[in-house]
Amino acid sequence: MAVDMNETEAKYEAPAGRALPELEDLPQVTATSGPDEEQLEAEYYDTADLRLIRRGITLRRRRGGHDAGWHLKLPVGPDTRREIRLPLGRAGGRVPAELAGLVRAYSRGEPLRPIARVTTRRQRLVLLGQTGQSLAEVAEDDVSAQTVGDGTVSRWHEVEVELTGGDRRLLRAADELLRREGLRPAAQSAKLERALGDRLPGPAGERPLTPSSPAGQVVLAYLRAHTEKLTSLDPMVRRDEPDSVHQMRVATRRLRSTLRSFRKIVPRSGTDRLAGELKWLGDVLGEARDAEVLAGRLAAYLRAMPAELVVGPVQARVQGHYAPQRAAARDAVLAALDSERYLSLLGELDRLIAEPPLTRRAARPAADVLPPAVRRCYRQTSRRMRRALRAPAGPPRDAALHQARKAAKRTRYAGEAVTPALGAKARRFTKRVKKVQSVLGDHQDTVIARPVERELGMGAHLAGENAFSYGVLYERDACDAGRRQAQARRAWKQARRARYRRWMG
Repeated sequence: MAVDMNETEAKYEAPAGRALPELEDLPQVTATSGPDEEQLEAEYYDTADLRLIRRGITLRRRRGGHDAGWHLKLPVGPDTRREIRLPLGRAGGRVPAELAGLVRAYSRGEPLRPIARVTTRRQRLVLLGQTGQSLAEVAEDDVSAQTVGDGTVSRWHEVEVELTGGDRRLLRAADELLRREGLRPAAQSAKLERALGDRLPGPAGERPLTPSSPAGQVVLAYLRAHTEKLTSLDPMVRRDEPDSVHQMRVATRRLRSTLRSFRKIVPRSGTDRLAGELKWLGDVLGEARDAEVLAGRLAAYLRAMPAELVVGPVQARVQGHYAPQRAAARDAVLAALDSERYLSLLGELDRLIAEPPLTRRAARPAADVLPPAVRRCYRQTSRRMRRALRAPAGPPRDAALHQARKAAKRTRYAGEAVTPALGAKARRFTKRVKKVQSVLGDHQDTVIARPVERELGMGAHLAGENAFSYGVLYERDACDAGRRQAQARRAWKQARRARYRRWMG
C-alpha cells in the first residue's frame, strides 16, 4: 500500500566538514536525537528527454536508510512536495505500475528508465519537542552522483531541514540560524537537478503582463497556466483526492472557454478540434462531479435535519442510489485518463502553447484588443439574463437561468484571463460576474436535485417505506430555488453597473 505525505523542507549548500550550529535553542525544540549515520543508494527514473524533472517531479528507487522504497515527489507549493512511497517489492528496477500511472500525463507513455544514480552518506539529526515528538530532521549529506549514459560524476555537500511535526516558524528560525553560520540556500531543490547540471534548462523568466503587452501573450499566459493546472491535477484525480475532479473539470472549462472567447486572437480554424476534445474531457469529469456534488448535498441536508423529520432508512437509500453512479463515473474518468485520446489532447495543448496559431491582432496591445472581447461575452450574458428574468416561472425559467449561468461563467473566465494585464478594473468586474455565476450555480443544483428527490421518494413508497423525508428535501430545494433566483437578480443588478464595466469601452 502506498504511503502519502507532504514533504516541506529547505536545502542548503555547505562546505564539506563544516559543523552544524547548536540547534536545541530553536523554537519548539527541547532536545535532539542522533546524529545517526545512513548510507543511501538511489536510482532516479525519467523519460529520455527528462519530462518529469523538467516539471519538478522526481521518481526514485532508494535502498538503505529508514525510508527505503520507491519515492514519487510531486510539487504542491513553495518548499513543499507531495511524496508517495511504495515498498521496494520484487519488481527490481521496473517502475511500479501505480507510480507509472500517476506520472502518465507527464511521460505520455514514454518509457521510464534510470537516468542517474546517487549515493549519499547521511548524518541524520532529529529535533524533538516537549513530549519527545519529532519536529524536524536535519540531514548532513555527502553526495556522489553519476548520470546514466554520459557517466558524468559530481560530488557535493549539502544540508536539509525537513519538517516532520513542527510548523513553518521552526523552518524560518532554522533558516535564519543556518544563514548566519554561512550556509546558503541551494540553487536546486532536488539532488537529481544538481546531478543533471547543464542538461536541464534554467528557470524561465517572464516579464509581468501590462496593458501594453501583446494581446496574444496575455491569452497564452492564461492558457499555459491552466494547461499546467490540468496536468498537475491528473495524479490527484487518479488517487481520488477530495475536490480534484472538480478542479480538473474547471481547468478544462477555462481552457475551452478561453479558446471560444478570444477567437480573434487564437483563430477558430486552428483550435476547433481542441475545443471539442476539451468538451469531451469536461463531460466525462462532469458526470463524476455531478454525482459527487448531489450525493454530498443530500447527505449534508440529512445531517442538518431534525431527527424526527428523518423517517425510515433515508441515508441508506440515498447512499444506495448514488454509490453505483459514483463508481461508474469514476471508472469512466480513469478510463478516459488512461486513453490515447486524452494523451493526444494533452499533446495538442502543448503544441498550442509552443506554436500558437495567432492572428495579426494578437500582436497589438492588450489594452486595445482584449476589452472588446470581454465586452462581447458580457453582452451575451446580459441578453440571457434578461431572457431568464422575463421567462415564466418553473422549467422555462430554470432552463433560461442555466443558459445565463453558462454565459456568466464564460464572461468570468474572459475577465480572469485579461486581469493580469489590465489590472484592478478588470478584477472588480470579474469578481461581480463570479458572484452571479456562483448564485446561478447554486440555483441549478436545486433544479437537478429535485427530480432525484422525487425519484427517491417514489422508490421508497413502492418499497413500502415512508416517503415523508423526501418530500421535506424536495420542498427545501424548491424554496431554496426561489431564494437563489432573487439573489441572482440582485447580483446581476450590481454586476451590470456602469462603474464595473466602463473599462471595456
